[in-house]
Amino acid sequence: MTTFLVARHAMHDWVGRGIAGRQPDVSLNELGRQQARELPERLQGVHLDALWCSPQPRTRQTLEPLAAARGMTIHEHPGIDEVDMGDWVGMMFDELEALGAPWRHWCERRGSAHPPGGEPFADVPRRAMAALHDIRERFPQGTVLVVSHGDVIKSVVATCLGMSLDDLERFDIAPASLTQLDLAEDWRKLKQLNVLGPLR
Repeated sequence: MTTFLVARHAMHDWVGRGIAGRQPDVSLNELGRQQARELPERLQGVHLDALWCSPQPRTRQTLEPLAAARGMTIHEHPGIDEVDMGDWVGMMFDELEALGAPWRHWCERRGSAHPPGGEPFADVPRRAMAALHDIRERFPQGTVLVVSHGDVIKSVVATCLGMSLDDLERFDIAPASLTQLDLAEDWRKLKQLNVLGPLR
């Protein structure tokens, strides 16, 4: 069994305003940099065998203070990348709400949603879980910190709990939050969700 501490990247200026997606120039803002600096203290006393992040710079930036404090290397995995939102990348939420039915379908029926020019959301948990199992095979008895993105983490939590992807709006994954999952080859368990303080 591998213990995964799955963190959402820290705050950036797109959070709550629009879809940053996979834009290459999205970096942490001042609050996000502070959250990143606080991560080592929040994980004080927690042994970590490896650090992994998505290919997006904001996830690596979230890990950098912790990696420096512990002398660890940050690894990237494409399977935990942000959702490919296609034509909606760079749009503000008020613009998306003005689209009407397509955006409502995304919010209410995520299991069958497919952003124009992007990836079907149903593919997200499949690739994310495959990535976690890939990492698990490398650290079969370890504790691994993974930094990913809100909807990706939600999809993993839903998979672990057997929830419908249509119900993702029923819980939050906040910036810089930590979620703990225990994962074996044929077994999984959610231990902590959306922790914003020290992880015990």
